[in-house]
Amino acid sequence: MTSFLPEGKRIHTAENQAALSTCESLRAAMERGTILEARAALCDHEHNLIVDLPCMRGIIPREEGALGIREGNVRDIAVISRVGRAVCFVVRNIVYEDDRLTAVLSRADAQKRCAQEYLSTLVPGDVIPAKVTHLEPFGAFCDIGCGLVALMPIDTISVSRIEHPDERFTVGMDIFAVIKSRIGSRITLSGKELLGSWQENVDRFAVGETVTGVIRSIENYGAFVELTPNLAGLAELRDNIHVGDTAAVYIKSILPQKMKIKLIIVDNFSEPHVPSVPDYFITSGRIDRFVYSPEECDKYIYTDFGS
Repeated sequence: MTSFLPEGKRIHTAENQAALSTCESLRAAMERGTILEARAALCDHEHNLIVDLPCMRGIIPREEGALGIREGNVRDIAVISRVGRAVCFVVRNIVYEDDRLTAVLSRADAQKRCAQEYLSTLVPGDVIPAKVTHLEPFGAFCDIGCGLVALMPIDTISVSRIEHPDERFTVGMDIFAVIKSRIGSRITLSGKELLGSWQENVDRFAVGETVTGVIRSIENYGAFVELTPNLAGLAELRDNIHVGDTAAVYIKSILPQKMKIKLIIVDNFSEPHVPSVPDYFITSGRIDRFVYSPEECDKYIYTDFGS
């Protein structure tokens, strides 16, 4: 596993806690250039981050708060928004200031190393850990290492269509992603290729079962009910159903040749859908080509990440 993890992933590890525990261990981590994590306690009026360290006071000067702050490419909100959250850093110096020991830290240095030693090596098809940082109607922004962010567009989150990423994710959720593309330093992510093919998902179900799903859309010819993020079936229409309803559905037939599932809605009820961590089929390694459609289907649906 890469040592350049999304922020928050290393804060409770034994290695991180040991490095922060004493002045001697912190100094040793400084000499090794180890990337550490602790919680930002406050941001002062000059936008310096004060960091909770067990052994001494820690400070991340404003210009060291994020890669690009010094050059004016990143706004100060990138620093302010870290208050109360884990921040990664390397120790630049340990000084005696205001009658106490103070560790001078740099988050920007940790991010620079992450960009140069890790993100620059990623290519389309690589599967990586990520953490959801914020959600917009067009997609989910994810920390892919040391607070550096990439976008997962809404149409790549799952095969089953959604209206907003908050139907899949919550802020702070740990997920996995595959590198969809990169242009220079800009990386775009995808998630649907990790959630299984049509056949892998349909193998969880059998004709004659009654299961739960979410009504995702209602058309004049039927209602599409999501059984898993990568699998939906078409149900016969009935009165008083609404998009977003949870539905109990009877599985009438499964047709691999047409890649279709026919359903009958037994009951439906309005119940807030709380996103949970996706059930992944792939969490590491590399994908060259993902084939969604079953072998016997005339349609061939795939994602090609190249060699």
